[in-house]
Formats: sequence, structure tokens, C-alpha cells
Amino acid sequence: MNRFVALLKLTRIEHSIMLIVAVLAAELLSGRLPGAYTLALSILVPIFISAGAFAINDYYDIAVDRKNGRRDRPLVNGSLKPPTAVYTTVLAMVVGIAASALINFYCFAIAVIFALLAAAYAYRLKEILFWGNAYIAASMAIPFIFGAYVIGSSIKFNVLIILFIIFLSGLAREIDGSIRDLKGDTKVRNARTIPRVVGKKAAASLAFSLYVAAILLSVYLFVYLPPFKLNYIYLILIAVCDALLVYSSAVYFGRSTARYRLSRNMSLAAMSIALLSFLVAPLV
Repeated sequence: MNRFVALLKLTRIEHSIMLIVAVLAAELLSGRLPGAYTLALSILVPIFISAGAFAINDYYDIAVDRKNGRRDRPLVNGSLKPPTAVYTTVLAMVVGIAASALINFYCFAIAVIFALLAAAYAYRLKEILFWGNAYIAASMAIPFIFGAYVIGSSIKFNVLIILFIIFLSGLAREIDGSIRDLKGDTKVRNARTIPRVVGKKAAASLAFSLYVAAILLSVYLFVYLPPFKLNYIYLILIAVCDALLVYSSAVYFGRSTARYRLSRNMSLAAMSIALLSFLVAPLV
């Protein structure tokens, strides 16, 4: 694997792009885009904090990924060495936090807190029942809080609803992921994940329920809250997203590990479409 491509895989660049869309959507929903300088900084922060978080997670998860047969991971297939993940983490976190400090104190505080939580998650938090999943779900929602505080000192109600949508669907996706990774998480890290405690089918049912709750909130936006209210561009995009989420979650009821991975990719695509709908709605 090309070293540059391996770095992109290590830092999950596709997630950084999703976070950028989330920040831009939050800024628009909060009233406006900031000036060019602040806008550039607000984009750099999620890119680097996210990159550092994924790099440190892969560093601590090498044994787990090997047990789960994750040959797509650069540290597992030998494309990158473990020290590279550590250097990448430190550099990315320093750049991300420094960029946030140049915006305002709120953004700086958010960046520092989530950088520390990312390290805590990789080291130990992910092994604690529910809280590891909750952290990942919160990290998907935090760009909306960050974007709102780039613009002002409060969060609008429509942004708050989006936070719940992203958190619920992110939590569901993480529970689904813990079903897929049950073998490695249990045997290598002895993690008390939800499927280990309640069983795969009960965990899949919980994830499905969380997806349904997120879908209902997305419908609430269309019915009641501008700029989503009766916005048919938003409706089309969110309908595609919701259909993908329902289907991908249903895959987890008694299917194979290969289908689990397909479902994870589908749910990632669904959440990308949801973020796009939140960005487009204020522009239409």
C-alpha cells in the first residue's frame, strides 16, 4: 500500500470530510458562514482532531484488529508502523487544538475536551459498557456544537434536534459495529460491550430502535422546523438516508460478519447523505 494512501486510511479521511460538512451546516443554521480566515480554521479543527483520534485508536487496537481479520488496517497489514500512528496523533492533535484556539475560547474548549476523550477512549473507555459507544456517537454530533459556537454563544433549537438525530444514529451504528467486532473485543481487550452483555439479537434490536427514533426526529424537522419545514429537497435526501438506515440495521438480525461490514458501509453512506441534507436545506 502506498504510504500516503495508508495515512489516509489510518486517519479515515472520509470521516473528516463528513465532519467538515457538519461544521458548515451548523454555521449556516446558526445564521451565516464566518469570514474566510475563521472559516478555514473551523474546517482545519475537525480534520486534525478526527485524524488524531483515529490514529491513536488504531494504535491501541492493533491486536483487536488482527483478531478480527482487519487486513484493511494499515497497522495490521504492515503499511505503517505503530510509531507512525503515535507521531500522527500528536501532530494532528496539536494542529487541531492550535487552530481552535485562534477561533474563540468555546471552540478551544471543545477541541481540548474531545482530544482528551479520544485518547481516553482508545486507551480504556471503549472497554466500559455503553460509555465507549456513547463517546463515539457524541464525537459524531460535536461538530454541530462546534460549528454553532464558531458563530455565536448558543445553539438554536433546530441544531439541537440535529444533535439528537446524529447522536442516536451514531450510537446505533456503534452498537452494530460492536456486534461485528465482538470476537476481537472480547478475546483481546475483554471489553464489556453491549452485545457481549445482552446478546447479539438484543443489541441489534436496541440499535434498530435507536435508528427509528432518529428517523422520527428527522421527520419532525420536515414537519415543524425551518429551514427543513416542507423543504422537499431535504425530504428526498433524508428519505434515502432513512431507508438505508432501516435496511442496514435489519442486516444485523442473524446475518454473517461479511454482511455486518456491508451494513456498516451502508450506514456510513446514509449518515453522509443526512449531513448533506442538513447542509443543503439552509441553502435552498
